Parts: sequence; C-alpha cells; structure tokens
Amino acid sequence: MSASTGWRLPETDAGWVTDGGLETDLIFHRGLDLPDFAAFPLLDADDGRAVLADYYLAYADVAARAGAGLLLETPTWRANADWGARLGYDAHGLARINRDAVAFLRDLADGSGVRDTLVVGALGPRGDGYLAGDLDADRYAGYHRPQLAAFADAGADLATAYTLTTVAEATGIVRAAQDVGLPVAISFTVETDGRLPDGTALGASVESLDTATGSGAAHLLVNCAHPDHVTPGLDPSAPWSARISGLRVNSSRLTHAELDEAEELDEGDLAELASGTRALADALPGVRILGGCCGTDARHVAAIWDGWSPVAGAGHK
Repeated sequence: MSASTGWRLPETDAGWVTDGGLETDLIFHRGLDLPDFAAFPLLDADDGRAVLADYYLAYADVAARAGAGLLLETPTWRANADWGARLGYDAHGLARINRDAVAFLRDLADGSGVRDTLVVGALGPRGDGYLAGDLDADRYAGYHRPQLAAFADAGADLATAYTLTTVAEATGIVRAAQDVGLPVAISFTVETDGRLPDGTALGASVESLDTATGSGAAHLLVNCAHPDHVTPGLDPSAPWSARISGLRVNSSRLTHAELDEAEELDEGDLAELASGTRALADALPGVRILGGCCGTDARHVAAIWDGWSPVAGAGHK
C-alpha cells in the first residue's frame, strides 16, 4: 500500500507498545560491543539473534500485560550506505540484512502471543543523529530509497525513520517511501529547548513536512529526548500537535552532547520518567505509541504503560 493513500496506524483497544533503547541496553546491560552503535550485524550470528529475540520478547510481554498492540521495530537504525560501509556491508549486503531483519521479526511476531503486532522497518539519519545535516531533500530520497525498498520487498507493515534532525531529510524519506509503496512514519529528535538540532521549532517542522509531502507521513513521533526536553516545544492546542502519535523518550536529562561523552549509563528515575511520559502523552490528543530510547529498557517501558492507555489519557477524551 502506498504511503500516499492515507495509511494510518490501526486502532487497538489500548494503543501500541514499542521497545526501548536497543543499543544502550545491549552495550551496558548485556556487555556487547556495537561498533558505530550498530545492532544490525547481530543478525548475522546465531548468538546475536538469540540476544535480539530475548530483547524483543520482553516488550511483547509488556504489550500482553497492557492489552496493547506491539510494534516490533527492526534493529537497522544504522543499516544504511555510509554506516554500513564502515562495518563492511556493501549495497548487496545491506539489502540482505534489511530484508533479513524484517523476516526475523515476522517470525518473532508469529510467536509473540500478542494479537495485534506490526513489523516496522526502522531507519536512522544518514549522518549523526544529534547533528543537523544538509538541506537537499532529493538527495536524501535517493540515499534512503534502497533501505526502504528492502523493507518493502520483505513485507514490512511500515517503516519509521528515527532521530531525524532536519525537515529536509524527513521530506526525502517520505518521498522515497512513497516511491516504493511503503507507509512511513517520521520521528524528530529535539534538544533541551524542544527544538530540532538545527534550531527549527517542532511545530514548524511538522507543518513544513506536511506541506512538502502532502501529509504523506503516516504519523509522527518524537524520540531521543527526555520528556522535560520535549515539553517546551509543544503546543497541545495547535492543530499540528494532533499529528504526533508517538513518544520514545530518553531516561536521562543530559543533553545530546553530554550523552555522546557519557561512559556510564544514566538510567534516570524510573517512576519519575514514567509519570512524566504519561503526562506528556495525555496532553497530546494523538499519542497511541509509547516506548523508550537511550538509557531505557523493558523496565522503563513497562512502568510507562502501567495503568496508561490512549483511551484513559486526558488528552484523548
């Protein structure tokens, strides 16, 4: 189904659970070495697949307990041309690993025990997730199209692009997804002031993206920021805020620059993070997806979902 046909996330009784900080969990809790912060090479080894399966099934348990749907998102945030080349993957190898990631999660979905499960092809920015890139949307479309095509070929239900720092890259990704006929969601990251790393206000970014793509993104999210950093960028009364369907929050209040330099994991205050995330979600009328990002694991996501649903949230009444 083409993203331009108006695909929207299906309704469930209690929203959609997604996972947490995959890479930080694998590095700090499971002792794995992830060069260039890339998890996708784990798919090429049986023991790596076993670790990934254990990781994802913990979130299936969260979804089952919450009575929610489950978004299983591929470990392919770094599986694009520039990062792949650094890790020894050429274009053929990347196409294979992106298809394999979808097939791997499809098998997990079938045995997850969660009725409503979607397999999501996850992609990240071309460059650093914390630095603004260039402003050539067409170049970004060409760059990201092969990964999106691999997801589509493998039968992913949709794709989501995470930690985007510019409207230009988001626009290119939406156009590329439309080219290959795959619904796509866009997730921006923000700094401590609620603005994108290039200084653009979150609301202006949402509006610019929708204008440039004809509202071609299936839905929008914000990720890789603490709830206290997202809040300054929000205006729940503005029409654009209804486009935000998901939040994937950091456990830490550290800035992106500080996180880059951190040698120890800041897991934050679990109860405080959960309450802050729920309050943020309740203020936004469209939020149906909750999960974590850097520093979070299944404990954080379980705490966020403890007693929360879109139906119960104040912003959804």
